[in-house]
Amino acid sequence: MQKQSGSGLPRSVVAVAVSLGVLLALGVAALGLLHGPGGSHQQEAARESSTPDPRAGNGPLALPPVDAPEADSSACAEVLEELPAELDVRGTGVARRELARPAPPGTLAWGDADHAPITLRCGITAPAELTRTSELMNVSGVDWLPISSGETTSWIAVDRPVYVALTASEEIGSGPVQEISETLRGTLAKQEVFP
Repeated sequence: MQKQSGSGLPRSVVAVAVSLGVLLALGVAALGLLHGPGGSHQQEAARESSTPDPRAGNGPLALPPVDAPEADSSACAEVLEELPAELDVRGTGVARRELARPAPPGTLAWGDADHAPITLRCGITAPAELTRTSELMNVSGVDWLPISSGETTSWIAVDRPVYVALTASEEIGSGPVQEISETLRGTLAKQEVFP
């Protein structure tokens, strides 16, 4: 039978508890020395500052895949080839933005540190919102179906051989839609929305 300490616990239990406490204190001290004062907070801040913000144009933009059966078509290839390197956003030229790999086929994006991304997808399926009673907007000779969701609008060109979607913040103004309209008008023949 083991001798009891004054508190009534066996000495071996007291010894293990004291040893664990000392080991824990040494471990905490070692971590403090390795990371310096406020080490974990400094590391977290460094990680946050180095993580790309996709909306601010810091690094490649990841685009999720969508159903786009015509994305690899010759019509989309022609459109993508002719799209401008910059889009006019309220008088400022916004350059193309790199897409994260693997990028979905038929896609492009523009954006920078001062402008939220503007994305283009070619060859998508017909939007469910497109009906014979849909209100279309004609911009520079192209019929668009605007679909708003929160702070963004997707403009779907519906009068060309392939559907083209331009998605951007509500704040971009009409410049990008006009520029994309001019490209579509110059590359793809107009067709009936409902043949």
